[in-house]
Amino acid sequence: MSDVASEPRAGIDHAAIMVMLMSEEDATGILSQLDPNELRQLATRMCALGEIDPHAISDAISGFSRSIDNGAISAHGRVDNVKRMLTSAVGDMKADSLIRQVAPDQKQEPSPTLAVLRWLDPGVIAEMLADEHPQAIAVLLLQLDTDTAAAALAALPRELHTPVLHRVARLGPVSRQAIAILEDTIEGMIERRHGSVPLTMGGVKEAAEIINRAHRSVEKEVMPKISKIDKALHQQLEHEMFKFEHLFVLDARQIGTLLREIENETLINSLRGLDPDDREIFYGAMSTRAADGLRDEIETMGRIKRAEVDAAQREVIAIAKRLIADGELIMGEADDDYV
Repeated sequence: MSDVASEPRAGIDHAAIMVMLMSEEDATGILSQLDPNELRQLATRMCALGEIDPHAISDAISGFSRSIDNGAISAHGRVDNVKRMLTSAVGDMKADSLIRQVAPDQKQEPSPTLAVLRWLDPGVIAEMLADEHPQAIAVLLLQLDTDTAAAALAALPRELHTPVLHRVARLGPVSRQAIAILEDTIEGMIERRHGSVPLTMGGVKEAAEIINRAHRSVEKEVMPKISKIDKALHQQLEHEMFKFEHLFVLDARQIGTLLREIENETLINSLRGLDPDDREIFYGAMSTRAADGLRDEIETMGRIKRAEVDAAQREVIAIAKRLIADGELIMGEADDDYV
């Protein structure tokens, strides 16, 4: 995989738009089949898309139509779907036995009680499990996706890390009785904590978003004061407030103004970290000949380290900030400084 490869957003954007076009009942049926990570990604894009123009809606529908025309049926969740159909036909016990025979490597879905763990913060999971036996912790961590399990393990007391991981590696078959006991234990913990699990609120990203959406005078007043009391926070806020993708809102004329200030190598390295569709925003501000030449350069060059892309994008952001300060670029809503 390329060091600069980023997950294409087009697919998830299309999915988000298609869900929003559905009736609430139909959308609910689809969302209920997603796992927490998929739901989190989709919800993030649904909230971030903002105003969706007719062209974007048309692209989403066309993409869906093309996938249907291909005649393909996704393999996602195939075993779970087959198991549900078998359960309806022959009952839970026979269906479970058949699935173990035809898909022995398939990880069994946890019960509804244990599945709740997937939705909890890793720190909360660790707090709930800290007093449990390493064997029980191992079984419960295996109900989670790998990233969440790793974060929960890291949040546990250090003396538990080795015995828990040893049991994860050596666990083998676990009896239904043991799982039932664990379900009762977790259910009791969740009931005791219901309504008391702390909500994660605020954060640098949220603060930056509020500043970005406020009148520019707010930024000019607040940021210098934050710098005086917390320089580290000031740097984090600046990073969140102005990311490379924020340049995408500029029109072709303003992109052209920006491009004239950027060295060719810096521009190439900064664009190599983008999806091809996002690069078109910059190509559209160039002559056809210049855009074609830049496309060819990017396509024929070898791999580049992510750090070089980040450095180039930071340089472009610095140039954009200077142009904004000089009044040559305007991002967001105009304010009293510009007439």
